[in-house]
Amino acid sequence: MNLNYLDFDYSEDADGVGTFDAMASVQPAQIPTLHAEIVAVLAWAHQHWPDACGPSEDGGEWHYDLHGTQEVSTPLALRFDDSAGQLHATAGSPAPPRTTITLTVSGSPAFCDALRAAFAID
Repeated sequence: MNLNYLDFDYSEDADGVGTFDAMASVQPAQIPTLHAEIVAVLAWAHQHWPDACGPSEDGGEWHYDLHGTQEVSTPLALRFDDSAGQLHATAGSPAPPRTTITLTVSGSPAFCDALRAAFAID
């Protein structure tokens, strides 16, 4: 599966545990596609590394952290009144809520290599 919204950055600690971090921020119409990508990654991990999800310090081969927020943005119309030396702001109509999701997946070198291959992650 090609990942269009999850763009992972990779880092590795001194013990060889790799971490893939991704953050995606989407409009309501894109949420189902983003959710499908997250499901694909986590379902793959659970399928190929069953019963191995847990922190490495507890003997786990891989682990994940998933968070989301939803924010509404309201545009401001700004106008500078040069005669009064003031700035005037008028709130516009709120935009549709934007959803931001962060996914961190970490794991052993073997897990990280397999994840890279499964999802063509550089």
